[in-house]
Amino acid sequence: MSRWAELTDGTSGEEYAARFAALADSGMDTHGEARFCAALVPAGARVLDAGCGTGRVMIRLAALGYDCVGVDLDESMLAVARREAPGLCWVRADLAEFDPAAVDIAADFDLVVAAGNIFPLLAAGTEAAAVSHLAATLRPGGLLVAGFGLDEAHLPVPPSITLPEYDAHCAAAGLTPVDRFATWDADPYDGGGYAVSVHRR
Repeated sequence: MSRWAELTDGTSGEEYAARFAALADSGMDTHGEARFCAALVPAGARVLDAGCGTGRVMIRLAALGYDCVGVDLDESMLAVARREAPGLCWVRADLAEFDPAAVDIAADFDLVVAAGNIFPLLAAGTEAAAVSHLAATLRPGGLLVAGFGLDEAHLPVPPSITLPEYDAHCAAAGLTPVDRFATWDADPYDGGGYAVSVHRR
């Protein structure tokens, strides 16, 4: 069972969506991840939203002209995503086992984005497999972007993956580091408790 499932019991979709809707209604910018991705690849590029949740990031990217596919294991989250954007492609799958061919999806994405603490919330011991499967969905030159917390202040669960461990998983999957930031606004990484990492296939 994933740490996310242990935390939420797989029933948090509506609550999660309501929380971000309230933030947006308060005037907070909730599109930093999509803006970050849009600065990396041009409109029309194929984007895989890995751990898409309720679809907040992917729906925004689709509105900006990207060809998007969302993958998540939590059916309660996907139910919200499908309701909000029924015309988009939402797939229920475990990232550590995800095979695009099994659902007739081409494995030639220009960018894979894993926002929202995806890697720290995977089932223990599946992090390397998830990186490997996501890397395999990228075209040559494609980018994997992952943002996640590294300490208790930035995570709802105890920290479970370090940046050196993540980088090692990426290297084993044939990915090379491009850049690392402290936020989705591309602030320079300073060794803090949250990092946004960019790797290239």
